[in-house]
Amino acid sequence: MDPQSSTGRTEDDFEGNRPIGDHAQLSAYQRVSVDDVLNPRPANPIPIPVSSSSAANEISIDERVYTPEVQTSATPVVGMQFISIEQAYAFYQSYAKLAGFSIRKGGEVYSGGIIKTKYFVCSKEGHKPVCIDDNSKSKKQFKTRNRGTIRTRCKAQLVICTVDGRLYTVKRFVDGHNHKFVCQNDIHMLPAYRQLSDVQEEMVWELGTLNLGPVKAFHIMRKRYGGFENVGATVDDCKNFRKRINSYIGEYDADMVINRMTDKKQYLADYLFEYSVDDGKRLTGLFWADGLCKLNYMEFGDVISFDATFKTNRYKMVFVPFTGIDNHCRNVTLSAGLLASESIESYKWLLNSFLKSFGRQPNVVVTDQDPAMKQAIEEVFPISRHRLCMWHIMKKVADKVGHELCNNDEFKRRMCDIVWTDSIEPEEFERQWKLVMIEFGLTENKWIDDMFGMRSMWIPAFYRHEPMSGLMRTTSRSESENHFFCQVANSQLTLVEFMNHFDGAMDVQRFNHRKNDHISRYTEPADWSQTTLEKDAAKIYTRSIFFDQQLEIHGTISECLPMDTKVEGPRIRILLKDFKARGDGLLEVWFKNLENDVTAQCSCLRFEQYGLLCKHIYFLFKMFGVKEIPSKYVTKRWTKDVVPNELNVKYNLNVGGKDVHQRAKRIAREIIHTGEYLVSNLISDFEQLVLVRDQMMQLKERVDQSRITKQLDPKFDRFSKLIGYQQPVTNAPPTVRVPAGIRNKGRGSHRRIKSKKEQMISRKGKRSRTCSVCNEKGHDIQTCGELKAKQQGKQGKKKMKGVQIEDGVRDKDNEGEDDEEEDDFEDYISDDGSEEEEDQWEEVSGDEDDEDE
Repeated sequence: MDPQSSTGRTEDDFEGNRPIGDHAQLSAYQRVSVDDVLNPRPANPIPIPVSSSSAANEISIDERVYTPEVQTSATPVVGMQFISIEQAYAFYQSYAKLAGFSIRKGGEVYSGGIIKTKYFVCSKEGHKPVCIDDNSKSKKQFKTRNRGTIRTRCKAQLVICTVDGRLYTVKRFVDGHNHKFVCQNDIHMLPAYRQLSDVQEEMVWELGTLNLGPVKAFHIMRKRYGGFENVGATVDDCKNFRKRINSYIGEYDADMVINRMTDKKQYLADYLFEYSVDDGKRLTGLFWADGLCKLNYMEFGDVISFDATFKTNRYKMVFVPFTGIDNHCRNVTLSAGLLASESIESYKWLLNSFLKSFGRQPNVVVTDQDPAMKQAIEEVFPISRHRLCMWHIMKKVADKVGHELCNNDEFKRRMCDIVWTDSIEPEEFERQWKLVMIEFGLTENKWIDDMFGMRSMWIPAFYRHEPMSGLMRTTSRSESENHFFCQVANSQLTLVEFMNHFDGAMDVQRFNHRKNDHISRYTEPADWSQTTLEKDAAKIYTRSIFFDQQLEIHGTISECLPMDTKVEGPRIRILLKDFKARGDGLLEVWFKNLENDVTAQCSCLRFEQYGLLCKHIYFLFKMFGVKEIPSKYVTKRWTKDVVPNELNVKYNLNVGGKDVHQRAKRIAREIIHTGEYLVSNLISDFEQLVLVRDQMMQLKERVDQSRITKQLDPKFDRFSKLIGYQQPVTNAPPTVRVPAGIRNKGRGSHRRIKSKKEQMISRKGKRSRTCSVCNEKGHDIQTCGELKAKQQGKQGKKKMKGVQIEDGVRDKDNEGEDDEEEDDFEDYISDDGSEEEEDQWEEVSGDEDDEDE
């Protein structure tokens, strides 16, 4: 018998007429009332006109039976024995897959507390439930979806029985079906065989940590496996999998994160975390840092920056990473926190947790002008200097001083010369600031007076003598860090997902650090000056820092010229001319060379602000024959070995490293790597490739046979192993509840009031109209004055008068509308091209900022 024969009855034929009760027949989609079902009235069947030939054909179709053709070893027989119900189900399912249908678990008979009889039926067994209207209970009109059914009242089944509950025997096996079978090319579309494997679930989850959703994850698997049919699942299965994980997390989101961090504190060296809750046990604050973060803070925590970022989780908690600068002059995350509000108390709690974890205050803290941050830093970090972001302040100058003045090139040049430079003393800054304010009439400007009053918090001249203060002037480091983390986060993440995404981002950052360490240790840079000082710098400093020192050493050749020399006791004072320095370029350098003590100091104070020697000191070293950089002038934070490379591995352990699941995952990765190695090396040898394929297929068959007796992990156990977080064992409510009702200022409405500068930029971005008659911009042919004049000169023709008058009225109306738009535009742009000049002001400030960074 042909299992794929099309002469059998279709699904629609089986759904055509179905008996209800003893007499009534109705369509699968026909509704009846409750009384009709409970109290059926004798009635004639619903008349269905059919011909005699079709009726005979229907009878023959009803008697049609489809029997699958499957090899004997995979076919159940009466008397076959299984050690468990799951083993019998798996065997029958494998038989059904080979035959082209799917099965499901049916009823069961209990006796003495054990299952005596168990039924496995075809998935097409039974019929579609009938929709019943109960108008007494339903207030709204009942609507149903027009969906088909797979039920055909198929009688195929497998029945197993047991006596003692230990051994199950096949009592009955019905292999006849009343429907066609699915061909093997479409078998993956049956719901029973359409599911994600454990490896695929892990892949969907891991790709999610890169901010790739389930749809993109599915298409990646589709391309990887070679087609839709090879995936074994659909896009909906991937999306449902993510929904089930979120349902598993549910209200235990915050509780699972806290429990996970508690386990990390037990397993990982120096892992630190703090959290706070409100009166309702809802999470209000979370702070964490691992051992490597603590070590990095000890080395790179002299100057730090932190700023709040938004849209990183579904609870609207603000994410606050603390950022420093590592020995490669790259961003390094020192710790991080989540806050439910941006209040003073929240920031005070966060900074107190930071201080409790690390034990000392930073030298300089850089933030924006947030008043809550300012007050919290003053109370918690009284020793640290709080520095405001220069970029945020200078960005407001254009709005505060007026557009006419900010487009003055002389004003911009003089302001940038005294604000962005760090080569003048505070007294000189104050004197020049007052001269600029008097000259340009800004002495009565309140905002200018306020910024001058807090000059010690943002002007570089007041940080000349602060150690390492030149590393950060703006919060651009924090902005870059926020962008880095927001690439792997979104506003729909749970806390569990966010923490996994954060760990993935930290892995990327630390890998880049290790890569930079490798480049610095195992590659040799080009030698420009052929001096021992340059070679010594290449041995000491990381590559990026060496490039800076290489430029300074090379600058001693053509950029420095001694002007005067004086001997003052044991010291020598030399007046140098720096051709690239600000102003007259005259700098004083003091030098002292005793037996084993070389001392040098420059008035530019570059070493004090950055921990790196300047070209002026290198010039004296070359002049007096110093071959190596004195150890006192080698700042440890810029050296190659400040953070041992082994610690990147030591602190990268997972919780419960001895867990069987973690070891199994490591072995699985080794198997995957081995398979990739075999394929990549045998891809050109077809015979060997086929041989390896056959051996792996044999191994697969052995695994399939052994898997029949394998107990499947419960769904929630799989989820906990996959995401690394586990629900509490009991069904008690969570001890730490998720935040609710959070609204921070950074998540406000998009309908904010735009500044004049932003309005100008948005207007400039619009494409201006060009007239096709006069080729002038700002109007079109309908409002062209030249065309209007030509038309008015032709009023002598009677035939065109009506048209000219009508056109004139229309042109006049359009011209009035355009004049209104131009008047609005002139409110923000002056006649001398203030829009273009505003961009120039921004470029001057931006260039200075970029050079500083």
